[in-house]
Amino acid sequence: DYVVVKMIPDNRLPPRHLHSVHTGKTFAVIKWESPYDSPDQDMLYAVAVKDLVRKTDKIYKVKTRNSTVEYAIKKLEPGGKYHVIVQLGNMSKESSMKINTVPLSAPDALKIITENDHILLFWKSLALKESNFNESRGYEIHMFDSLMNITAYLGNTTENFFKVSNLKIGHNYSFTVQARCLYSGQMCGEPATLLYDELGTGEDSSATKTGRSTDVAAIVVPVLFLLLVTLGIGFVVLYMRHRRLQNSFTAFANSHYSSRLGSAIFSSGDDLGDEDDEAPMITGFSDDVPMVIA
Repeated sequence: DYVVVKMIPDNRLPPRHLHSVHTGKTFAVIKWESPYDSPDQDMLYAVAVKDLVRKTDKIYKVKTRNSTVEYAIKKLEPGGKYHVIVQLGNMSKESSMKINTVPLSAPDALKIITENDHILLFWKSLALKESNFNESRGYEIHMFDSLMNITAYLGNTTENFFKVSNLKIGHNYSFTVQARCLYSGQMCGEPATLLYDELGTGEDSSATKTGRSTDVAAIVVPVLFLLLVTLGIGFVVLYMRHRRLQNSFTAFANSHYSSRLGSAIFSSGDDLGDEDDEAPMITGFSDDVPMVIA
């Protein structure tokens, strides 16, 4: 024996298992189940989205007969905080959850260039990779002094660089650059952090040393060029001296060449000393001694 029991649907029950499936910068996909299994008619849900930062509300209506409902909430703001409430259209019991959208990315290629009495922070425009970012929003810069254990807000700018002065020698600093926070600092971008170490020596332990490398290259390249030019001139001088010595030796050898002997005649070196003042002067030649003229 058996008996069939049909439960009476209770439309006062709340939606079940409300949760977030995926969250982006400007949207969130949520999912829930109907208050009871296998609805036999379309059910109207009210999805209320409360912006906890702007203090505004929006209500969306979803009509479906499915037991499992998936819905995408759009036109949200990056880094926003929202409270989502889902209930049947007859204002039954509700299910709720909180959603935090993904903040804007951190600026890329943050680097430091050291000047005489200050430093310059440089970074790439965030608008190059974030379509939701407008340059008019700007960036804000913070600095952390590890020696003093103090974090300071340096200011904001709509440019892609920022000048920092009055740094103390021997202090280590960490700089952060991010999309400017909105609405009392509650909607911020992800920060790009850079460590500036040992100010006294001007060394930057983690920054891209593009500016400093450029300065070094500006000195090294001309020096190398001058060295190459000097070496080239030296080779030319040595070559010219070698040719001149070779020509002088050839001329000297030709001037001492004896056609009668078929060879060049050089002194032994003993005759190159001081002249002997006591040597008799040659006054003439004998007729029977042939005279050789080179």
